[in-house]
Amino acid sequence: MGIEFWLLFLSLDAETLGNKSPDGKAGYLPVFRSGSCSERGPKQYMEDEHICIDDLVGHIHACEDFTSPGAFYGVFDGHGGKDAAAFVRNNILRFIVEDSCFPICVEKAIKSAFMKADYAFADASSMDISSGTTALTAFIFGRTMIIANAGDCRAVLGRRGKAIEVSKDHKPNCASEKLRIEKLGGVIYDGYLNGQLSVARALGDWHMKGAKGSACPLSAEPELQELHLKEEDEFLIMGCDGLWDVMSSQCAVTMARKELMLHNDPERCSRELVREALKRNTCDNLTVIVVCFSADPPPRIEVPPTRVRRSISLEGLNLLKGVLDCNS
Repeated sequence: MGIEFWLLFLSLDAETLGNKSPDGKAGYLPVFRSGSCSERGPKQYMEDEHICIDDLVGHIHACEDFTSPGAFYGVFDGHGGKDAAAFVRNNILRFIVEDSCFPICVEKAIKSAFMKADYAFADASSMDISSGTTALTAFIFGRTMIIANAGDCRAVLGRRGKAIEVSKDHKPNCASEKLRIEKLGGVIYDGYLNGQLSVARALGDWHMKGAKGSACPLSAEPELQELHLKEEDEFLIMGCDGLWDVMSSQCAVTMARKELMLHNDPERCSRELVREALKRNTCDNLTVIVVCFSADPPPRIEVPPTRVRRSISLEGLNLLKGVLDCNS
């Protein structure tokens, strides 16, 4: 069960997941375009890593006549050094596609890959295994997108101007994480796990973990969210906490949509988001990826006129909230 089987899987997915119009023609399939930007910011060292693969099939050297879309993106926010972030960035996709569950159950393969990457890093004698990293990935095939997150990076979908958070920040004070940590004997002091770490999930940090496979307050297991992309899903923003510490999800989507309407360039868009976060005095490294799902820029949102009284659509209200947030 290898790449050939996966290609068949992707081909079937493109047929079954695409909407069918009444005349039987194939429906919507996304087109992937991405851009990224990383800046050291006010910190002394840059410890972030990221990966952008718009053509996953081409990346794994698949057959030339295969046309089904696939993509992979990741943001890895390192701490205590860059070794963990670099190791996970360089190996996570390989662990996914080589997993025995792939491609029959991609979700299981992704969860397994996070754990394998964590264990493999512990065995990497040439690296500082006390360094750690959060990990946020987006694995897309056809219209299906699977977001996997361990840590406090965040993925936000832009849907006709509305921000849809498709990952959860794993902070120690989060109710579900706090309960899990305390059940496993961990403590939270001033918002830090065991008084040391500001995230509840991370890969690496082996000075804080027990034996491999043992339950630990600091978990490398990701939370997954699967969704099916629709035509109104315009772009995805993936960023480390350096962005989200100073900008709301809605503000980022409003700003990104405005930028894409102007120049339709996800690279420039990611750069503008980083620039804005620096203006807002972020205290961390900054890494942002913007993934567009169409070759065209987002359309202008029109508020339909009414004879009785003027009103604003939900999409227009979300845009207004984002503008007010960005200007506050």
